[in-house]
Amino acid sequence: MIAEFRLPDLGEGLAEAEVVQWLVAPGDEVALNQTLAEVETAKAVVELPSPYEGRVTVLHAGAGETVLVGAPLIAFEVAGSDGASKPQSPSEEARGEEKAQPNLVGYGAAPSSAGRPARRARRTEAAPRAADIAVLEAAPHDASPRASVETTVERPRSTPPVRAYAKRRGIDLALVATVVGDRVITRDDIDDYGRRIDGAAPDVVPHPVPDDVSDAVSATASGARDGRRETRIPIRGVRKHTAAAMVESAFTAPHVTIFHTVDVTATMELLASLKEDRALTDHRIGPLAVIAKAVCLALGRAPELNARWEAGSGEIVRYDYVDLGIAAATERGLIVPHIRDAQTLTLVELADALGSLAATARSGRTSPAELLGGTFSISNIGVFGVDAGTPILPPGQSGILAVGAVRRQPWEYRGEIALRQMMTLSLSFDHRLVDGAEGARFLRDVADVLEQPGRAMLLR
Repeated sequence: MIAEFRLPDLGEGLAEAEVVQWLVAPGDEVALNQTLAEVETAKAVVELPSPYEGRVTVLHAGAGETVLVGAPLIAFEVAGSDGASKPQSPSEEARGEEKAQPNLVGYGAAPSSAGRPARRARRTEAAPRAADIAVLEAAPHDASPRASVETTVERPRSTPPVRAYAKRRGIDLALVATVVGDRVITRDDIDDYGRRIDGAAPDVVPHPVPDDVSDAVSATASGARDGRRETRIPIRGVRKHTAAAMVESAFTAPHVTIFHTVDVTATMELLASLKEDRALTDHRIGPLAVIAKAVCLALGRAPELNARWEAGSGEIVRYDYVDLGIAAATERGLIVPHIRDAQTLTLVELADALGSLAATARSGRTSPAELLGGTFSISNIGVFGVDAGTPILPPGQSGILAVGAVRRQPWEYRGEIALRQMMTLSLSFDHRLVDGAEGARFLRDVADVLEQPGRAMLLR
């Protein structure tokens, strides 16, 4: 019998994934849980194990193609219960398909025969009728697409960032759903719908353009095609997710960035002595590990920076733990995996966790679980030779610390000018829940540990 495997919900709340590469081909015999393909979501590359044992018959998508959650991905020929098949009614086939579709452990709910996870209906306003849409298209700024009678219907399929985007643009997703049908609504769908209703507005008579200006515009347009080359790169995967997250954060949270230059000579001397310790030969303890430890200690005295602003409930949520995000530059773009319960780790354990996190990120094997959450983040821009910057907050976090390069420079030390090892710290925070004084105290606490590592013994 033929069994189809549909793209499962990868447990990230994302609606699609791109096939990076197939590890099997039509005609191959595969075993249960054998890796079939690598797919890239907006956050990470994930390996898909086979839910069946049998022979591959069809690959429904090629490498580089994007597949929606619940869409057919691959088909198998598997052994039937009686070795023969008999005609079935459409309803029986649908039930059989639903039973055959397995639920992979760790990959969310099994999709239904309709190609998507079953969702609970919610009480909301009725979907617009055809007459409502006709009125809207004729007079988009005057029509009211809202129905007057409430009924129990299913919310249009979309992700939280897309719903927020539609809200900002003032577009009703129920109207967009009438155009795109029963599939996940994307930002492009919202833009297309916006252009559609804008096009229905009354024509505007353009102002006349002087001949010299129009000639210049024409010359520029033609010059772009005249011997000069352009490279177009599709916006997708990690880059697409990062862009959406940064725009959302920049236009939602009021950012404030403060800077502080720190004398880290004592920290660098401590690290040099640890490097000579034979008991620590197998551990690479660098400045970032000390900074991570200092941040965890300082967050215990500044709970506002280890929190999130929850507009929906009208609450500030403070965390009693530190899931420390570490910004990592990869070939596919910026990701921010986190170290779970970092406040419980020793300096050596933090160094090991940072090394493992960096190696996993560079290889593209960071798991979705490591990318979800995070309560405070660190961005090490010093590795690129940069001294300072204004980092943007990851969505849902109230603080991020950028760490600059360590440089030897003249500095006042004990009443004299001496060559010291200096570093600039840049702290961005959400001014809705963190005041300037609180941000400054946190930055000072981190600096105190870096200037005098022994002070860590005084913090808890």
